[in-house]
Amino acid sequence: MTYAVVNPATGETLAEYPEATDAQIQDALAAAHEGFLAWRQTPVAERAAVVRRVAELHRERRDELAAAIVREMGKPLEAALGEVDFAADIVEYYARNAEVVTADQPIDVLGEGTAVVRRSPLGVLLGIMPWNFPAYQVARFAAPNLVIGNTIILKHAPQCPESSAILERIYAEAGLPAGGYVNVYATNEQAATIIADPRVQGVSVTGSERAGAAVAALAGQHLKKVALELGGSDPFLLLSTDDLDTAAQNAVDARLDNTGQSCNGAKRFIVIDELYDEFLALFVEKMAAAKLGDPLAEDTVLGPLSSLAAAERLQEQVDRAVAQGAQLATGGTRDGAFFPATVLTGVTPEMDVYREELFGPAGVVYRAADEADAVRIANDTSFGLGSYVYTTDPGQASRVADALEAGMVYVNCVLADSPELPFGGVKRSGTSRELGLLAADEFVNKKLIRVV
Repeated sequence: MTYAVVNPATGETLAEYPEATDAQIQDALAAAHEGFLAWRQTPVAERAAVVRRVAELHRERRDELAAAIVREMGKPLEAALGEVDFAADIVEYYARNAEVVTADQPIDVLGEGTAVVRRSPLGVLLGIMPWNFPAYQVARFAAPNLVIGNTIILKHAPQCPESSAILERIYAEAGLPAGGYVNVYATNEQAATIIADPRVQGVSVTGSERAGAAVAALAGQHLKKVALELGGSDPFLLLSTDDLDTAAQNAVDARLDNTGQSCNGAKRFIVIDELYDEFLALFVEKMAAAKLGDPLAEDTVLGPLSSLAAAERLQEQVDRAVAQGAQLATGGTRDGAFFPATVLTGVTPEMDVYREELFGPAGVVYRAADEADAVRIANDTSFGLGSYVYTTDPGQASRVADALEAGMVYVNCVLADSPELPFGGVKRSGTSRELGLLAADEFVNKKLIRVV
């Protein structure tokens, strides 16, 4: 069974969901297209009211949805509740800004007459979502596109069938037309069929480089717009500080968020030479103290990784790094799907781990000679999602932010994502933006209307 709830903390299979039949996929396509024909004609204020109700239902059912997330991928309960709350905030943001994201944009014409860019929906969109944030990822894709007037077919990760079913009920009960939001337990082959269907106008993927490349190739073959949010190996540059203990704690928080399974989590810690030794000691101490255990316990910082396979994959990466000459400062040995906070040092460009994304609670600490060296190390990667800069010098902050090859730069803060802030990367980390007003421009017809 492809779609199943397997509790990573125990390995127990709690529920199984049948894959969609080919007939069900065709029904989903037909429903989404018919839903679009009705939804695009619905006044913006009415669409916003429905989307606002989606946010309210997230809040009303936060306990149910969070509990499903814990069962499916092992997220500590408090973090799962926080994820649902953030998803509700995101949905509410787009309901509140519906008139803004759909408004005409006047253009100052050089000749006589007038011109505007009018934003209108494209049609049915396919969303292919990951397991690491089952509610948040859906919210940031679905909410802006529903406000615009598109409709959604949602293929969630195979290990998230319970939360995806809850979300489909939430969107339906909020008042979307039939077919406005359709959850499908599709195979990869069926997803390809959906992408190829002429009624589908675009596809959004959040996931691995491999998945993104495969979907982008297929979308290109069928001339469909594709939005990609892929992996990251975000640098955390410590260049100066007047509070090293707080900087070290922020570094730990940035690495261990979501048990280290965040695409924009800090993963490479690049520390100026004069701060390196003291930072490393603090960082290792704080990482080692992070409590690993039952995701339902209040004091748990690290739950299990999302699956046994994920823990085995991270173990192989860490073991290979050590075999190639890296030093293990703490952690490094899994217990089933549980993996302790882990710190590697002495990593060089010749080692595999220098180029890899570590998707779990493991980080690499690098020593930098100076600002230029820190930027060089930070940019020496195929990824370009987020980045973090700690400095007491505003001029340095501006220089380094300009120099970093990333879609996002956070200065002297971590875990500072917010609904109004655009999220996305460059290089192999993706091609699009979600959140903020920019998200509402990904799948929209920016129609020029010129009148003389």
